[in-house]
Amino acid sequence: MGSERQDSAAKMSVDPMSYEAQFFGFTPQTCVLRIYIAFQDYLFEVMQAVEQAILRKLEGVPGCGLSPVQIRKCTERFLGFLKGRFDSLFGKMEQLLLQLVLRIPPDVLLPEDKAQETHPCSEEEFQLLQKEIAELQEKSKAEACAQQALLAELEEQKIVQAKLRQTLALFDELDNVGRDQGTSDFRESLGFLVQNSRKLQSIRDDVEREGKRLKVA
Repeated sequence: MGSERQDSAAKMSVDPMSYEAQFFGFTPQTCVLRIYIAFQDYLFEVMQAVEQAILRKLEGVPGCGLSPVQIRKCTERFLGFLKGRFDSLFGKMEQLLLQLVLRIPPDVLLPEDKAQETHPCSEEEFQLLQKEIAELQEKSKAEACAQQALLAELEEQKIVQAKLRQTLALFDELDNVGRDQGTSDFRESLGFLVQNSRKLQSIRDDVEREGKRLKVA
């Protein structure tokens, strides 16, 4: 773009127009940029249509010495001229849009800010509110972390309870085995199982020794 467009862009970068963005839902600079792109695209489309119309007209002219390449160079040159004029005029239109159309007057408050009229806030009060908000955010984070820790502890308790239920079920099975063997006391049942396991271990050891002896033989 031209120098006017660059100067305007510099001003736009200095003034973010955040209050206007709060009202419109988009920044005025974005709106102006989209208008510029739309105008530019339309200008290119018009020049393409003009070029095609010129080519069709020349097809009916006998002995015309102009080639399509020459026509394209002429239209591109004319397009460059129009674009330069367009950039210059759009720089002025941009300033008018940003200053008179898309700008909220300084004495106007948005509906969500009307409370400031009835409850004005000094700089000290504002800083205090900001500090309170920061403290509340920190407390909220701490509570969230504590909640996560409690949830993790509950999961561990569920695992421990499941293992405890398994252990109790095993004791019940051992008790039932003891009753089947004629022992009603759990200690007697446990002793019976230990005695039988030792017998089984002794038999296994005898079998292993016998197997080794046969291999050697």
